[in-house]
Amino acid sequence: MGVTKTELFSKKQNRIASYAKALGHPARIAILEAIIKRKACICGDLVEELNLAQATVSQHLKALKEVGIIKGTIDGPAVCYCINEKSWGEIRDYFGHFFAQNLENKNCC
Repeated sequence: MGVTKTELFSKKQNRIASYAKALGHPARIAILEAIIKRKACICGDLVEELNLAQATVSQHLKALKEVGIIKGTIDGPAVCYCINEKSWGEIRDYFGHFFAQNLENKNCC
């Protein structure tokens, strides 16, 4: 069987791309900002704050949770979401290192 395209790249490159994809929607950024501001959130709170449909918020929460940026705990009939501190630190380190690379080629373009 052939190699999948993601197998051509390092684990770190794939992880950075996964985080970038998850962060690549403004609604997800707004959701993360709300969760950070409140320290934790329930989907219904986010629906009210962001003025988005419940299904839309749920879809974005699922994408953020699948990549590990947030985690959820069951709180009665609702799920309470918070930032996954381990992943948050990894994102900060990965993107910080990625954007800190020195661009020394002054003759480019």
